[in-house]
Amino acid sequence: MSRLADLQVVLGPYPSGRTGSVLDVPGCGLGHATVRRDEEPPPVGRGIARTGVTVLDPGGDLFTSPVPMGGAILNGAGECTGFITGQEWGLAESPIFLTSTMQLGRVYDAACELLMEEQPAIGSDDVIIPIVAECDDSFLNDTRRMQVTRDDVRAALAEARASAGGTRFAEGAVGAGTGMSCLGYKGGIGTASRVLPDGHTVGVLTMTNFGERGRLTVAGVPAGRLLPDPTAPGEPIAPPAGSCIVVVLTDAPLDSAACRRLAKRAGLGLARTGSTAHHASGEIFLALATGLRVPRGTAPAHAPLGGRALDPYFAAVVDATEEAVLNSLLQAETVTGRDGNTSHALPAGELAKLLG
Repeated sequence: MSRLADLQVVLGPYPSGRTGSVLDVPGCGLGHATVRRDEEPPPVGRGIARTGVTVLDPGGDLFTSPVPMGGAILNGAGECTGFITGQEWGLAESPIFLTSTMQLGRVYDAACELLMEEQPAIGSDDVIIPIVAECDDSFLNDTRRMQVTRDDVRAALAEARASAGGTRFAEGAVGAGTGMSCLGYKGGIGTASRVLPDGHTVGVLTMTNFGERGRLTVAGVPAGRLLPDPTAPGEPIAPPAGSCIVVVLTDAPLDSAACRRLAKRAGLGLARTGSTAHHASGEIFLALATGLRVPRGTAPAHAPLGGRALDPYFAAVVDATEEAVLNSLLQAETVTGRDGNTSHALPAGELAKLLG
């Protein structure tokens, strides 16, 4: 399976980091737990599962040393716990957990338990609201069953912790992206990075589950209208309104106000790929910055970047978001799920010919 860079496509003026992923941001980790089952319906079995959990960990103890955070909503038909508190305080106090809509409560409960195991002060000195965001994978996944377990959340968090500083990461139909569809093809998890002239890095993680095939655009080419239809006549297709979560992470010295401004730019990256933010879709964006990280309850000692100094960061977020969406498509294989519904892989070979 290809990534966008393998097709010799370059988006924007800034280079990618060493891995072209959020792992390029120092201290960041990314982990997944993929849940795939083909069992009889209850009470005999647990039905068809095409779902999972993905965790992005900025690194360190986020309870004792939270990081500046800001968020933005392009269309709000979705959920992200911790979003309101993050907007009010301008801080992220937990890793970012991604999952499917109907599993959000389970992942939230497990996140609370796991983070309390790691940090005894949680629930004693103060409480936290873990950040858990979701997209609807019901086209492929049996969402009437609670498919995700605490052990799945533990596994994804442990993998994220272990991956920091490494070079290996998974994209496409993995973790929370297992059951997602995007722009008429199989979507899921995608990531990209940019290194800015000042030496700081911007990483982007996307969970893509939005849009219709005719609007798919790759580096300005209307690929969705030019590629052959992968579905057979009468075959069900995923609805265009299924949501997209974008998480931006940087090691730059940005405060929460700057993070909110970065988060907004993710919508421009989605639009480049073909998103129109459908009525029933949840486009929810978060941005976190580790460069002004300080102990809980204290103020940063250094002034944050602001004003025109943010312009390169805005451009990096737009370009990396666009690339991350396309990587989620290029890295995802064809998946068949509940009721025989199939989300087809984007044909990388045919796309390469279009891009010429």
